[in-house]
Amino acid sequence: MKNFTIVQVGFIDVNCYLIPSEKDSCLYIIDPGSEPEKILGEIDNSKHKDFRILLTHGHVDHIGAVPELTKKLPVSKLYLHKDDLPLYKSPDNCLLPWIPLVKNLPEPSTEIENCEFRIIHTPGHTRGAVCFLFERLNALFSGDTIFQASVGRTDLPGGSHDRLMDSIRKKIFKLPDNLDIFPGHGPSTTVGFEKENNPFVQ
Repeated sequence: MKNFTIVQVGFIDVNCYLIPSEKDSCLYIIDPGSEPEKILGEIDNSKHKDFRILLTHGHVDHIGAVPELTKKLPVSKLYLHKDDLPLYKSPDNCLLPWIPLVKNLPEPSTEIENCEFRIIHTPGHTRGAVCFLFERLNALFSGDTIFQASVGRTDLPGGSHDRLMDSIRKKIFKLPDNLDIFPGHGPSTTVGFEKENNPFVQ
């Protein structure tokens, strides 16, 4: 049974994850891509006094609700890997006409102390793409690095097919087969299933 909430947001159904953490006394929000009011509607403010936003990467469809959430919630930390800072701040970080540039983005931190998760740098989809491994939940939040029977695209600026394959084979596929993977889009999967069935990583 999941101890977190999945909120699908935006034009291309980004999975935004809301993970309560007793260890870190906060609610983690992974990839608030759009629809801040929808995300806020899933949050019980009475249960949490601190909020921390984790970004798996800097693409526009994963960061759209960041400005509004940081205005309306007591967000103490916004994390993004340093290699994705140029993408996050780029005036070309949009998918017109569907997803416009996000304005008034707050400055992210490239470091975060915590007791709950491990950050695994998995470049390929972007230079600074990461996965968040929450061992307590037996869950890897993989962003757009790997999906059920698919992988992230590498034809956008900063993408690299070779680096993506290395990240998946040498990092994700070294994790336990029974580890659940919760991607940035689509249904969940497991490491073992992807090792045996993902047609893009053979």
